[in-house]
Amino acid sequence: MNDILLLDPIFKEKVWGGAALKEQFGYDIPSEKTGESWGISGHKHGSNVVSNGMHKGKTIRELWEQAPALFNRKNESEFPLLVKMIDARDDLSVQVHPDDAYATEHEGYAFGKTECWYILAAEPGAELILGHHATTREELATMVEAGEWDKLLRRIPVQAGDFVYVPSGTVHAIGKGIVLLEVQQSSDITYRFYDYDRPDDDGNMRELHVEDSIACTMVPHEDLTPERQTTTDGDATVTTLIEAEYFTVTRYELDGEMMLGDSDMHLLTVLDGNPTAYAAEVTYKLPAGRNAILPAGVQVKLEGKATFIVARAK
Repeated sequence: MNDILLLDPIFKEKVWGGAALKEQFGYDIPSEKTGESWGISGHKHGSNVVSNGMHKGKTIRELWEQAPALFNRKNESEFPLLVKMIDARDDLSVQVHPDDAYATEHEGYAFGKTECWYILAAEPGAELILGHHATTREELATMVEAGEWDKLLRRIPVQAGDFVYVPSGTVHAIGKGIVLLEVQQSSDITYRFYDYDRPDDDGNMRELHVEDSIACTMVPHEDLTPERQTTTDGDATVTTLIEAEYFTVTRYELDGEMMLGDSDMHLLTVLDGNPTAYAAEVTYKLPAGRNAILPAGVQVKLEGKATFIVARAK
């Protein structure tokens, strides 16, 4: 019961993917078109396997059903969050995600998709699409129909260390040359607005969902990324990147030791360094790229020099 759950990543090949996840974290990726690594997921399209301890070989999805006390989440049908890394060697399609109500009504799934991005690496000049310039839904529809994408879409430059909040209804796209960590609701519902008129590997145009996209889009756009809040905890500098409706995401920069864990589960991703974790009488090494769940009620001492992200479901 005191085990930290160490997780094997799940890789997703994408037309826009690359090899940066191998280069940056040493992952054994399936090809040089690896776009995503699902690090902490209980989703039906990919649920991570535990690689250690008494639950070794079980998936998060199985444990959600069989050992709910690990998570201390009552009356929820699904594991609430999904943590992934994304390598965009090329531009991703312009898309928008529904909120819970729209997802329930139109997709029969309880979760829409609110997400956030922590930028791990960005080539010079790299940009995100975040939002649009239409002032009404009618203007949005007119500009989409006319193909005025350059005029419509709002672009922002990014660099490593930036953080962006992407609530449901936000028109968005990750630009080429960006590697990021994403924390999101556990949903795989995406409405593709625009894909640059490019074919997939088989020469086919990917499906668009323009009607759903227009219906779901926040109009006018609001940038809701908050100001960061920084404190200290033990020998760590602690930066709250966001505390929002579905999750809290925190960056820890550790140089020494600190304690982590309480009655909530903590979803931990090591970005840099090789810290040691001590839980009960077990010692864990957590190299960069390692994803782990600290179950509810488990407290660990973390020691070393490292940067890691912790997500907590609200």
